Amino acid sequence: MDIQSASSVVLQALTQATSQDTAVLKPAEEQLRQWETEPGFYSVLLSIFNNHLLDVNVRWLAVLYFKNGIDRYWRKVAPHALSEEEKSSLRAGLITNFNEPVNQIATQIAVLIAKVARLDCPRQWPELIPILLESVKVQDSLQQHRALLTFYHVTKTLASKRLATDRRLFQDLASSIYSFACSLWNHHTDTFLQQIYTGDQQASLSSLERTLLSLKVLRKLTVHGFIEPHNNMEVMGFLSAVFERLKQFLECCRQFGPGSLCREKLEKTIILFTKVLLDFLEYHPWPFIPLIQCSLEFAVSYVFTEAGEGVVFERFIVQCMNLIKMIVKNDAYKPAKNIEDSKPESLEAHKIKTAFFTHQTLTEIGRRLVSKYFLLTEEELTMWEEDPESFAVEETGGDSWKYSLRPCTEVLFLDIFHNYSQTLTPVLLEMVQNLQGPSNVEDPVQMLMKDAVYNAVGLAAYELFDNVDFDQWFKNQLLGELQVSHNRYKLIRRRVIWLIGQWISVKFKPELRPLLYEVILSLMQDPDLVSVKRIV
Repeated sequence: MDIQSASSVVLQALTQATSQDTAVLKPAEEQLRQWETEPGFYSVLLSIFNNHLLDVNVRWLAVLYFKNGIDRYWRKVAPHALSEEEKSSLRAGLITNFNEPVNQIATQIAVLIAKVARLDCPRQWPELIPILLESVKVQDSLQQHRALLTFYHVTKTLASKRLATDRRLFQDLASSIYSFACSLWNHHTDTFLQQIYTGDQQASLSSLERTLLSLKVLRKLTVHGFIEPHNNMEVMGFLSAVFERLKQFLECCRQFGPGSLCREKLEKTIILFTKVLLDFLEYHPWPFIPLIQCSLEFAVSYVFTEAGEGVVFERFIVQCMNLIKMIVKNDAYKPAKNIEDSKPESLEAHKIKTAFFTHQTLTEIGRRLVSKYFLLTEEELTMWEEDPESFAVEETGGDSWKYSLRPCTEVLFLDIFHNYSQTLTPVLLEMVQNLQGPSNVEDPVQMLMKDAVYNAVGLAAYELFDNVDFDQWFKNQLLGELQVSHNRYKLIRRRVIWLIGQWISVKFKPELRPLLYEVILSLMQDPDLVSVKRIV
């Protein structure tokens, strides 16, 4: 296909393929499908989507056809594979300039380049990375952003390759560009913070986008680019710097109200910082050991003390809780049963954890988990009022613990309680003792607190086996609460029947079951307690 003569007919077909009229659309799509295997077709597509004067929808479609063609015809062994000459020409054309004005098309072009890089870089495309590194240094704001966007997608794609030879190539790449990537990230981060402090919001938003992209690159290089990252001073230096940067960005959140564009970008960047730590912990638990102390101090401070007031948000809390949970239950950080068989790294990690989780710290974490994070929210109470069936499904496992606050909170509580039950059992039992007797239906705070405490006792049923006489508690307290018929007491009735459901297979005398069944039958008539049918 000759590019000059074919451009007009391909352009016409692409234009028709964007039509809403199926009589025009279908023939155009069929014609484009036939051209997919024609030599020169992708060179024509490249010239079309690089022409910024053409209609955006037409250029968008040209990018998509090009991207699909990479999947089907770029590999040498593919039927109707592209010639090496055309591929070489296309590779050169893709990185001639980084000045795409439309964000959506720029992202698709970056993904497209990354797809080619996955197959050809570095062997057939050694110039790609050097050109990207030079392009992210230019002064032109648009070109710098587009080059950085492409740099991220290429890094992400190369990091995802799993063959041993590909991983070695990526490790070589990481070693050669890591210092530059760190400098780039620091530069954009410092620029953003300076602009924030001087009140230049428009410029700061642009710098924040570059900070985010450069951090995404560093995340992939840090997690997947080194076999022994703890031996690389720059890697460990970057990870140590993450905590201070996180504090700076969290403080910036105070300047922007929820829902603003800058606040949204800030939160996205903050979450990315936490992902760097979580990913590194997952892939490199032993190299993470020097970071355990800082990680625990940071996460516990922001989630369980006043330090987080006014700056933390739900997704950040979830990430911090996941960080604590992964450290607490990580098998690499636990000594062997026979202490002499333990690895030195495991003993070191265990020592750090033991020193951090003092009686006072554990007590504060336990109390706050139950008295703050276990409390039902207004949104949850409203859902229960409006759609009790959906509420029951949601609460019994509809969300992943990794991403939603309530299940994440409950999983963290269980993990910490399991590992530190001797310290936390008296704390929880004291909270139960303080709530003995019927709750005042005129005191919603007390009602919510009792619901939260009973939830904790139900979750920790197996851990509390030897410390709670559940049969006595059932007869002296819980049974009476099930019989309180006041409409506002339905919150406690529902939680008590769920609590019994948790304990019935742990410790519950058979002779008490007829009494329980009698109460359940009366509760089955209550439309607000639909969860009884699901849980018991």
